[in-house]
Amino acid sequence: MSGIAGIIHFDGRPVQPGEVEAMTAGMHYRGPDGINHWRRGSVALGQCMLRTTPESLEENQPLTNEDESLVLVMDGRVDNWEELRRELLGKGAVLRTCADAELVLRAYEVWGRECLPHIEGDFAFVVWDARQREAFCARDRVGNRPFHYYWNGRSLVFASDVRAILSLPWIPQTQNIGVVAEYLAADWYSRDETLWRDIVRLIGAHFMTVNAAGARLLPYWTPDLQAKLPCRSDEDYVEHYLGLVTDVVRRMSRSHQPLACEVSGGLDSSAIFAMAETQRQQSKLLAPALEGYTLDFQGDAHADELGYARAVGLHLGRAIHEIAPNRRSLVWLKNYARFFKEMPEYPNHTMMRSIELVARADGSRVLLSGTGGDEWVGGGHSYYAEIIAGLRVRELWKVLRDDRRAAGVMLSSWWCIRSGVMPLLPKRVRLFLKAVVAAAAGRTVDHSYAWLDPALRNDVNRARQRNDRSLLGPTPRIGQRRQAAILLSASSLVDREMRERQTAHMGLEIRRPFWHARIIEAAIATPEHLRCRGYVNKWMHRRAMTGMLPAATLGRRSKAIFNSSFVPHWDELSELIVAEILPRRNNWVASSQIAQILNGVRNPDPLLWPDKAMWLLWSLFGVDAVLSSSYSDNPTGF
Repeated sequence: MSGIAGIIHFDGRPVQPGEVEAMTAGMHYRGPDGINHWRRGSVALGQCMLRTTPESLEENQPLTNEDESLVLVMDGRVDNWEELRRELLGKGAVLRTCADAELVLRAYEVWGRECLPHIEGDFAFVVWDARQREAFCARDRVGNRPFHYYWNGRSLVFASDVRAILSLPWIPQTQNIGVVAEYLAADWYSRDETLWRDIVRLIGAHFMTVNAAGARLLPYWTPDLQAKLPCRSDEDYVEHYLGLVTDVVRRMSRSHQPLACEVSGGLDSSAIFAMAETQRQQSKLLAPALEGYTLDFQGDAHADELGYARAVGLHLGRAIHEIAPNRRSLVWLKNYARFFKEMPEYPNHTMMRSIELVARADGSRVLLSGTGGDEWVGGGHSYYAEIIAGLRVRELWKVLRDDRRAAGVMLSSWWCIRSGVMPLLPKRVRLFLKAVVAAAAGRTVDHSYAWLDPALRNDVNRARQRNDRSLLGPTPRIGQRRQAAILLSASSLVDREMRERQTAHMGLEIRRPFWHARIIEAAIATPEHLRCRGYVNKWMHRRAMTGMLPAATLGRRSKAIFNSSFVPHWDELSELIVAEILPRRNNWVASSQIAQILNGVRNPDPLLWPDKAMWLLWSLFGVDAVLSSSYSDNPTGF
């Protein structure tokens, strides 16, 4: 299931003919298996169908109950379909099909607004409740499926993609200068706002009710920061983790077509592929076949991971498809921005299109990705702070001794000071010491945003000041600070939405096991020293994958650097910024400051991931492309 849209007028006026059809036509790429609509007076709903599971083959949307008092449009998947089905039958619900969408509709019918704790998976859906004259809108716990909406107090318009909403002539197309400022500062804080002032996101883990009295937004899930796992020893944690990830991968493998999987050769995507392949060999995989794909960066020493990917394939007895990375021109990327009304893909996303093209040609509808492993499986040395905060002197001595043996006295002492003592200091002291350390290293900790127009600079500073990372409540452990920041990260959300839009455009549904809510809950409940020990990051993950992955992958500490995907654009990008963008955007940025930044990255270091300067230049190009009327609204190729 891959796209939803709707228009609801709460003042009673009818939806005009052709309006909801224009919305679904605006994201036709999300509906290769059909586009359907439901209309009743002031309500019109649409759904673009991508069938990805065996159960979806008997599904049609919009979906109504028997008397059409409830109507559902849904983009997503229910991962606890077996348990939810049993639960609903136990409540006396009558299920006409095995489709996930009917499970959600019946869950709302049984529990009403309290249905969401019963549903696991990636989803965005709306139930129109004609009895209450109310729309119930919901998004999955971590925001893996997109949901955008416009609300003016009388009319609700919603869709998976922004461009579908903007296809309606009466929706204002006004730039959101505050979000523009965040992009140009390369600092993202707004999770609900978009580049368009009147179009917002429904935030993950929230539901919204809309009726004639107004719209009400409420959270329905937060991870329990006090939760404890049923584990006593390190091996208990490893066994619990392995069982959990195995179960999540099994549930996410459900597909009626061959399952595609990215296999970079790194720890995360390789682990997902290995788990899926093990289940395939045991006849437990919920897909008829499994294929692995990796990018061929031969000739680029910093990005080439073929040796690791081949080692994984050899270890599992499977050939992994090696595919040249996809490269797109700036013209193509500008057209992409104008078509989707969104930021163009980052080059490190665009390169994945070649895998998506081949996987789709091979018949796949689902692509498994290892993204999220760094965030939820990896860790840092904050176990020092947790030990010191607990006044566990013996344990501190043991950890210091072990780390000294592995890394030496100087490095282990630095870990203890930087990750053990500093996090326990008052915030003002931490910020001061951070600035001192950065200055000593030749860096600056600067929120002055000198390249921005003063008004935009103020917008970013206001967004930064109101950015509340304490929404999950006080973190009992120091390591949970990082996890809370990841979960509430606007940049991570934008990045995942961008990749989801890209794969949907290619006719695929991307699934990320490490971004499953159950994995996140377990990660938050896991002590930091199980994620990182001395030099060994992802310690528990490596232990769990012993035997399933080759030694070369298990012992790998390096990461590929995909700066090569950005570097080819810089000469053309620099010329474009100087010749075209700066003259028309002098109300956004200071030309002299941008010129200095351009000089600093004209010959980027291939060993460095794009830094903040590179991101803001790319954002300047992208935001200009989205908001400039000089580009065609209907470019070819989309």
